[in-house]
Amino acid sequence: MYQYTDEQLESMKKVEASRQERFGKTLARMSAEEKEQVLASFHPDYIDSAYEELKVGPNKGGKVLHELADLLQGRSRVLDMEIDLSNPDYDVDVLVIGGGGAGSSAAIEAHERGANVMIVTKLRLGDANTAMAEGGIQAADKPNDSPAQHYLDAFGGGHFKNKPELLYKLVTKAPEAILWLNKLGVMFDKEEDGTMVTTHGGGTSRKRMHACRDYSGSEIMRTLRDEVFNRKITVVDFTSAIELIKDTEGKAAGAVLMNMETKEILVARAKTVVIATGGAGRLHYQGFPTSNHYGATADGLVLGYRAGAKLLYPETLQYHPTGAAEPTQIYGALVTEKVRSLGAQLVNKDGEAFMNPLETRDVTASSIIRECKERGNGIKTTDGEGVWLDTPLIEMIGGEGTIEKRIPAMLRMFGKYGIDIRKEPILVYPTLHYQNGGLDIASDGMTSVENLYVAGEAVGGIHGTNRLMGNSLLDIIVFGRNAGQSAGEKYKTVEVKELTLSHVQSFQKELEDAGIASNMPSPRLLPDYRRKDN
Repeated sequence: MYQYTDEQLESMKKVEASRQERFGKTLARMSAEEKEQVLASFHPDYIDSAYEELKVGPNKGGKVLHELADLLQGRSRVLDMEIDLSNPDYDVDVLVIGGGGAGSSAAIEAHERGANVMIVTKLRLGDANTAMAEGGIQAADKPNDSPAQHYLDAFGGGHFKNKPELLYKLVTKAPEAILWLNKLGVMFDKEEDGTMVTTHGGGTSRKRMHACRDYSGSEIMRTLRDEVFNRKITVVDFTSAIELIKDTEGKAAGAVLMNMETKEILVARAKTVVIATGGAGRLHYQGFPTSNHYGATADGLVLGYRAGAKLLYPETLQYHPTGAAEPTQIYGALVTEKVRSLGAQLVNKDGEAFMNPLETRDVTASSIIRECKERGNGIKTTDGEGVWLDTPLIEMIGGEGTIEKRIPAMLRMFGKYGIDIRKEPILVYPTLHYQNGGLDIASDGMTSVENLYVAGEAVGGIHGTNRLMGNSLLDIIVFGRNAGQSAGEKYKTVEVKELTLSHVQSFQKELEDAGIASNMPSPRLLPDYRRKDN
């Protein structure tokens, strides 16, 4: 059971004492100028020393975080291998790399179009950030809302840097995505008459968040996984793609695979390829904890970049404002934004609410960091510091039983350590959550490399430089289906020429010409948590 420190207990008393006064009151939203100021001063994306310029590749001269640069400019794993491309182990129409929500959606739609589809995933089907998403999925499908309003919210939230054609597709296809999931069997929260329950999220002007309690991603992934299995789509698990294969015309034509257990090398030939490898939280940029699943190590960005696909906004990450700061056993674990949409307030050590709890994620994270680092109003924790998220307010607003009904996973996660979030506030601090940038695609999902498609968190541009809550579960469905539909039609006219890895040798020569002699295996595949002090 978690034992609060004396300092934490003293601070908690101040939170309890101020609760009644704060009840029913919400601080005003920040002005545009205030937002820009807090972002520039405290958001991790603005720390110049964390970045370096790329010396090779499609984004040469652009900046990325050191940890990503090391992999983008690392040494391909296939350079030291003898690989026979003339006799592939697998020969399919559509190869999907990644077994989360985006990859599963792509596979389903490609299969629907008659394609022979194979999913390859380095863990198991469903071991992905999708299953860990909690809060919900956005769609403007209520009478007082519209895709146009959804577009404006997401465009502003993305600092007006969203790629317009991608954002247009995201919001206009959202209602259809909800209907598709509902038809597949996703158990959305509904009223007794069948109307879907919707709530606000940070940065939204309408209640358009559809949810399945606070395990929305898990429920969506369960349904997609069942559909993949029901369709008997081939799934090769515990197997990583370690390099993309092209044909002699420079088109994507498959991947080199490695069995994660035996290290056996396999070759997959394909007419079209879909990258759906998810995010990069397990690179622990700038030393941040992460809410991401174990395999989130930016593989798709590395493979696509080496094949010649350009990155868009690779320097931007999302630090979810409310990662668990205590107990240390769940340090960095996601505390869903839904907790704040239900009424919980962010409160400092003196029991003062210091901001509107539903600002956009980047502004909220920056404000928490400011409260701790500049104002000295944080609460010391085992791993650093944090602020209070005053969860008992939820039941003061919604009535007894609201937490157990609406956010049962949160109740259980903290309950394991003897913390009852119905009666006690919880300690939170920003956690590395989402990869805003990624591979640049056209509206059909294809990169600049012909026959190479991308879906999900590995895409850049959909969300601009900051994502709103609920638009990630939405984009894996909209753009997963989109990539699957496109690849599932394109393969019908593709004739794959002789397979080659010449682009890997060409990239290595670029590195050598630039004076880069890295021995770091790239992609990383899994994080390394071995002790470094021996």
